[in-house]
Amino acid sequence: MLYPMFFMVMLTFVILLFTLRIRLASVRRGEVSLSYYSMFQGEEIPDLVIKTSRNVANLFEVPVLFYAAGVLYVALEMSDPVPVTLAWIFVTARVIHTAIHLSYNNVMHRLIVFGLGNLSVLGMWISIVSSAGAAS
Repeated sequence: MLYPMFFMVMLTFVILLFTLRIRLASVRRGEVSLSYYSMFQGEEIPDLVIKTSRNVANLFEVPVLFYAAGVLYVALEMSDPVPVTLAWIFVTARVIHTAIHLSYNNVMHRLIVFGLGNLSVLGMWISIVSSAGAAS
């Protein structure tokens, strides 16, 4: 379980750095004033700045449930491979979701991959609770 969680952390940091790069470039090019970033309001913002910011925010929403499930799995010293497989499905779905979101941004494609990822987290929780419940 450690590896899918680590991979998710790495994805988050890659997108954080990418977002920082995009924001700095938007200020340098004069597309966005530096003061915009104090309250994130009051200006027309380039699409890429908006997309990267929303993608970062998204990496701190459902992934919290993913990390909680992963930590629980490790803390309970579980060995059931199902939650780990579902964790990898989630991470893969998030990578694909991010790639779609930051490139051609087809909403239906994003929705399908986003839904698959969310269902995998739900499956992780169900599998962990079922296994832990059977053990107690």
